[in-house]
This record gives sequence, C-alpha cells and structure tokens, in this order.
Amino acid sequence: MSSQSASAAGPPPFRDPALPLRRRVDDLLRRLTPDERIAMLHQYAPAVPRLGVGPFRTGSEALHGVSWLGEATVFPQAVGLGATWDEELVHRVAEAVSVELRAFHRHRPPVIAPDRAPHSLQAWAPVLNLLRDPRWGRNEEGYSEDPAHTARLGEAYCRGLAGDHPACLRAAPVLKHFLAYNNEDERCTTSSGLRPRVLHEYDLAAFRPVVAAGVATGAMAAYNLVNGRPCHVSPLIEDELRRWARPTGHELFVVSDAEAPSNLVDPEHYYDDHVEAHAAALKAGIDSFTDHGEDSATPVGRLREARERGLIDQADVDRAVRRQLELRFRLGEFDPDLDPYADIGPEVIDCPEHRALARRAATDAVVLLKNDGLLPLDPARAPRIAVVGPLADTLCEDWYSGTLPYQVGIATGLAAELDAHGGEVIRADGSDRIALSSRTTGDLLCETPFDVDDWGRGVLTLRAADTGRYLSLKDDASLAADQDRLKSWEIHETFRLEPAGDGDLRLRSVLTGRYATVDPADGRVTVTAETPDTAERWRRELLRDGAAEARAAAETADAAIVVLGNHPLINGRETEDRTGIDLPATQEELLRAVAAVRPETALVVMSSYPYAVDWADEHLPAVVWTSHGGQETGHALAAVLLGRAEPAGRLPQTWYRGDDPLPHPLDYDIIKSGWTYQYHRAAPLYPFGHGLSYTDFSHRDLRLSRPSIAQDGTVDVTVTVTDTGTRPGSEVVQLYVRALDARYEAPRRRLADFRKIRLEPGESREVTFRLPAERLAHWDVATGAFTVDPGAYEITVARSAEHPVLTAPLTVTGPAPGPRTVLGRRIPAVDFDDHEATTVVDATRTSGDAVAPTDPARPATLLYRAVDLTGAVRVEVETAREHDGPQDARLELHAGERLLAETTVPVTGDRHTWATCAAPLAAPPDGVHDLRLTLHGAFRVAAFRFEATR
Repeated sequence: MSSQSASAAGPPPFRDPALPLRRRVDDLLRRLTPDERIAMLHQYAPAVPRLGVGPFRTGSEALHGVSWLGEATVFPQAVGLGATWDEELVHRVAEAVSVELRAFHRHRPPVIAPDRAPHSLQAWAPVLNLLRDPRWGRNEEGYSEDPAHTARLGEAYCRGLAGDHPACLRAAPVLKHFLAYNNEDERCTTSSGLRPRVLHEYDLAAFRPVVAAGVATGAMAAYNLVNGRPCHVSPLIEDELRRWARPTGHELFVVSDAEAPSNLVDPEHYYDDHVEAHAAALKAGIDSFTDHGEDSATPVGRLREARERGLIDQADVDRAVRRQLELRFRLGEFDPDLDPYADIGPEVIDCPEHRALARRAATDAVVLLKNDGLLPLDPARAPRIAVVGPLADTLCEDWYSGTLPYQVGIATGLAAELDAHGGEVIRADGSDRIALSSRTTGDLLCETPFDVDDWGRGVLTLRAADTGRYLSLKDDASLAADQDRLKSWEIHETFRLEPAGDGDLRLRSVLTGRYATVDPADGRVTVTAETPDTAERWRRELLRDGAAEARAAAETADAAIVVLGNHPLINGRETEDRTGIDLPATQEELLRAVAAVRPETALVVMSSYPYAVDWADEHLPAVVWTSHGGQETGHALAAVLLGRAEPAGRLPQTWYRGDDPLPHPLDYDIIKSGWTYQYHRAAPLYPFGHGLSYTDFSHRDLRLSRPSIAQDGTVDVTVTVTDTGTRPGSEVVQLYVRALDARYEAPRRRLADFRKIRLEPGESREVTFRLPAERLAHWDVATGAFTVDPGAYEITVARSAEHPVLTAPLTVTGPAPGPRTVLGRRIPAVDFDDHEATTVVDATRTSGDAVAPTDPARPATLLYRAVDLTGAVRVEVETAREHDGPQDARLELHAGERLLAETTVPVTGDRHTWATCAAPLAAPPDGVHDLRLTLHGAFRVAAFRFEATR
C-alpha cells in the first residue's frame, strides 16, 4: 500500500486507542522490519520515523526520589521507608516520585543523549532484595530482612508509581534485583547458594506477592549467580517470575543490569563468546540489554550475529519486543491526546506538598532504640543543646538519591525549634583541623588547613577550613579542594594519612592507591608515587582538637546529641561491602568523650545500615536511629527529639551485638547459618520490629475465631490495643506464627501480618487479622510444593520479634504427611532436609540444580529424612566429574548408621556432563529410614533413584 492510500485509509490500527491493547501491539510489531525489531533490544531503542515511533530508553532511577536527573524531592532511603512499616505512606511517597518523574519526562530534556529519548517513565524501583546481611554495601536500598514486610511495602511502592488510571500507567515499576543479591564484593562472580526451602520461603517470597498482585510491570536481573548460574540466564525468570505474572494479564518486561550481559563472558566465563551469551540471555527472558552505555551497535551487533548463527530466531526477538511495546502503550506513548497526566508541570518537582511529605516520611522513619527518660528533651529544662559529630549538621546523598534541592541538618532543625523558645544549639562536628606542610617546599597543601573526617578503616575526607569543600583527586593526578559533595561512581575524595616516621605523614589516595608527591622545581603536588619511598612527607600541625571542642560544647550544654554514622558512598556502597558492623573507632571515641562530661547524652545514628552500638546501649540514656532521611532530616529529628512528634518507626532488620560472630557473607542458607530474626540463635542488641514510643500501649483479649483450621482454612485473629499513656502515639501491631514440634527446622518466629495504628491517650482499638493457613506453610522438599503440616502452631502478637506480648494456640487438622516415596522416582539431590559442607550448583547452563562438596578435601553429607526404602534393592545416582583429582571420588549411602551402598564416580570431562552410577544395596532395608549421602572428592550429584529390581 502506498503512503498516499494509507493516509486516505486513516491511521494504522496501532494508533487507534479504541482497539484492544494486544491487537495494537501485534499491529505495530508486524509493521516493524526484523532489523528494526532487533535494534529495540538495546536500552536505547532507536526511533522508527517511517511509523512515527519515537526513541525509547529503559530505566530511570526512582528508589526514594527521582535520581540522577538534577534537583528533585529526596525522601528517606528505602531502608528508612521500611522503618515506617506504613504502606499508605510508602504509597504516597511513590506517587510523588512518579509525578516528578512525569514532569522530568515531559519538561526536562536529558543532558546525556538528548536526541535519543526523553527521560524514561520506566522506573527502576523498588528494590525487593532482602537485608539478610547488614554488612551488604547496598543495605540502604532494601526495605527489610523479612520477605512479608518487604513484599507489602514493595507492593505499596509499585501501586504509588503506577497510579490508578485504568488504561495509562503514571510510571512503570521494575523490581530489582532478581534474585538473592545481598553482597557487593566480587558480586559479578559470586554465587548465592539457595536450597529449595530458602529459595521459596525466603528469596522468592519477597517477589512473588508483588508480581502476583499485578502491580509490577518488569524486573531487573541481578549481577550475581544463583546456584552457580548467572541470574541473567536463570530459568527462574520464566519458571517463577513470568508464571506468577500471567494471571494478571500482562507479562513482565525484564531488563538487564548495566553491563551484565557482557559479564556472562567476562568476568564470569560462563560462555565462550558474547554472541552465545547474548543469545542465551535473550532466550532466558532478558528483553532489554543495558550494555555498553549508549553504544547500541555492539550489543545489537552480537544479537544480529546470534540470529545469523541460528542461536536465536525471530520468535525470540519478537517476544522481547512485544513486551517492550506493550509497556510503551500502557505508558501512553502512542496516545498523546489522551494523556491523563498532561497537566503535570515542572512546578511539581520539589513542590510544597512533596516537601511536607518528605518531612512526614523522615519523621515517621525515626526509630527510638533506647530511652531511659532523657527524651523527649524539654527546652524549658534543657535550653542549651550541644549537637556534635561528623553528621551533626551534614546531610549526605547516596548513589540512588536525587540532588538535594536544600538540606536541613539536625543542628539546623533543632536550632529552628529552640530559637522559638529562647534556647540555643551549640555546634561542634568533632573533627580535627590540621595543616599539612610539605617537607620539600614548606608549602601548605592546597594553601588551606583541612577539617578531617574519619569514616573508619583509615579512610578520611579532608574539607578545606575556609570553604568546607572536599579535597579531590583530579584526572591529571593533581589535587584541589573544590568539591561541594561526594556524588560520583568513583569517589575521588577519600584519602589515608599514613605514618612516615619522625611524626611525618604520607598522603595516599584510596581510589588509586598512589601517594602524593611534590615536584621540587615548581612545588606542584600530584598523586603519582607508586611506593611509600617515593612519596612526599608531610608535617601535620594540629590547629583544632575536635574531641576537645566537642567536650567543651557538651560541658556548657544542658544535653548533648551526638550524631554518628556513615557516608553512603564510603566504606559500604554499591561494589563494596562493609567488613564489620562497628562504628568507626574515632566516632566511638568522640561519643565516649562527650558522654564522660555530659551524662545527658543521646546518640543519634544516621546510617544506611545497623551498627553494633553495644557501649551506647549500656551507658547512654537514649539511642535513636534514622536512615539518611533526605532534605527534611533535621526538621524530622528535631520534632522527635523535642517531642513535637512521636518516634513512630520500627526496625526493619536485626541489629546484632558486636561480639556476635555473624555468618559468612556468602552463606545464603539462612536456615543452616542462622541469618535474620527467623533463625538467628544469639540474642540481638535490638531485634527486628523493635522501636520504643513516648507513650505506652497495652495489648489484651487476643482471640482466634476458631481453635483449629483445616490445611486450606482461615482464622481471624483479634487483639485490642490501648494507648495507656498521656500522649498520642503510633503502634505497629505485629503478628507472628511458629510451628511447634515441626518435622523440619522451622523458623523461631515468622512475621505473618502487621498493622500500623495511631491512638489518642486512653483510646482502644480492636485490630483483626485474617490469617490464611498458607501463611503457616513451609516448602516441603519431599513433594516440591508449599505444605501446611497438621499439628500445633503458636500465634503471637508482639512488639518485636523478641518481645511477644500475647500468645494463642492454633491447631491445623488434616492427614499427617507420609514418608518420602523414592522407589522408581527421580529425587533431585538438592531436595535435602539437611546438609553439611555442601554447596548448590548448576546442573546444566539452562536448567536444574545439583550439589557438590564445598571443599573436596573433606566429606560432604546430604540428609533426607523419613525415606521409605521398602522394596529397594538398587540405587542409581546421576554424577558429573570434570577430571581426576588428588582425592578419590566416591559416594556412600547410609540408612541411619548402616552402609547401604558405595560407588566410585567416573570422570565425565565436564561439570555439565552427567553419568549414572549404579550399585546394589547391601542387605536391602525395608521400612522408613533417614537416608544419608556422603560425597568424597570433587564431583557433583544431580539426582538419585531407587529401583526394586537389579
């Protein structure tokens, strides 16, 4: 058809908003050429001018405000939003973020590649990764360590982003990062080992409800590997994520993380070449390749070659493009005249309403960890307050925050409140002021003294005394004190001052590891010395003793607030985990120095993650935590510290004690290792769900609508909560469940539901939870499904995971589970009940899990409980062994303590090539036994089966 006849016939069907969405998508897809379709697989999808289709870019960061696009309202970090336990508030925050994102999309052209596409309405948020290990560098990005809590807040955030228009999304939420991503060190090569119970009960449990609710439009694959297989080629994308989404009527549009498709070859070496790797990612379900920045040619060229080599076909491309087009239609791209958000103007960015919401969110996120009566402070009794510490009046941006349009620090916020009552704030950041003079020239470094902030592990920032700007390493290796804030992927503003002997120091860049040196001819300072011997020696002169200044401020005050914590871009951030949970030593010393002269000292921890503040908990009258709370942090903290607002937050993760030996960061088996409140054995410093109030609450009359339910039944749990104090306050009513006498290792306690309520003094409210039996379920490895065992359960209403207040019994009725049936069945080795010294690995590149010894030099064991071996006379085991090793490779099977069979494991030449080992059973046992497999040497086991004939 000619263009003239097409015009006479009217617009093509894909332009007709009256047609069903699927028909419009199919029509547009049909009109695209194969090359136009494959070009759309890159993050920067090009325009198709002949069809009037504009360019499209995936992804704008919107975790707690619009990020990277300039000034925008900055809300508390996600972990701070998690501390609110308030779905309505989280929904409103996301709504504000999506409104501002619409304004950027429509009114603010991109600074980078303005001709490529407007700012994307696909919002890469929320993060649903669970905060299993508080040392995770990206701890600030998640909501909590609990999957139910995370899913509830994640769903609320998605609903707020998407809006409630029946046909047009305000923004398109993308869930990050799928799956089991909770470490930064070597994140692109480390594998998260997930046994089936942990996979289904924990990591998938945060994503499943959000996807099934139909509020997410996409997901981003994680950098890490799971069970030895990179997440970008994981079968779980199709087998779980998309399976949950199908009943909602929309498929998920799955995007890669930045450069992760290339990581499949380097550094992961999972595939031999990039063409093969890109093809595998596309077939596994990756729809958009965020790779090589704006350079579309490289990844698209690889995909074209993959098509030419027959590694992918047109149907693979079309599936991915169809998902993209569906999303673009749902965002209203092809119906500009019907845009329900057309009236959103640039004035909404950081508007008064959003500022007020930011203040409310920052206030409600504050958690009162300890209070022996010091708080709230009364300006009439304590008119002079010393506010000290490196974060006393400093607010920090994190990597995924927007640019702060303004900032109110804690000292400033308190001063504004106290000024109205004739009070006074005395400020002291506690930093030493030093002068660094070159031994070669005698010149002062950058011609200014510096205030030194120690962030721990010897990492310092140096702020010019006259301007407050940070010393920064430039691209030409020179130094300049010219940075207002730390906000770049590579931090150029961190240094070490290392002893050089005779009291002198060497200045070393943390970023490059090189030392400052001075050219004796012209005195120019550059950071180019590779070794200490060639580094310049600097004389340090102390101009101000920070600790002494802080003590003096505290001595003249009626109370002291010490504000300590982290900078979100130092010693724990994306690409870098923390090495421990202690406060930096200099911060701890400053706190003790202030408390020694002013007993009325409260510690405020402003941080992206928990700290072991054991000394403060034992010696101080009050401890408070806030995440980095955004632009309104100071107003929020002032309101709570002075009692203008209640501390309404509750901890979203466990705060462990300093002497508590935490599991290894790469041990993702929360059951075996004892991670989170569900399985950790030692008493925490502050438990999950903990948070005090300025008022008191009582809980009474816990009752169940029935004493027992069937395995598919439901019970209503009701409790009456009363504010028994003299102030209004917020309480988070937390409902936990526990299986008694379980046949599996059950959680010590598991959150089943929660409700945040606000009560006036003397007010009572009846709170009812509807508890379906499925919230008592565990993943039954014998049947490969969620199961609610009959038996006794405990229903608990609690103030935190370690503070139960009321408990009621519940009985689940139904048939008792039988023994595991194995005769004539293939039993995946990974479906064990317990294990020792094993790791879960990939059976093939595309599907299946297997088990291998963690250390081939020591035996590894797999335990399968209550196995019915009646009639079994022979066992077959699927094994893979790459090559001969120094140890013998053999497998033993025991029933209880009796050896059933023993077999050597042959070399298959490849870890993904499998052979079947068979052995007769010695004295074949009848009946039910605990079966134990013992692995000796370096090999993998995928499955086993018992046969009744030889």
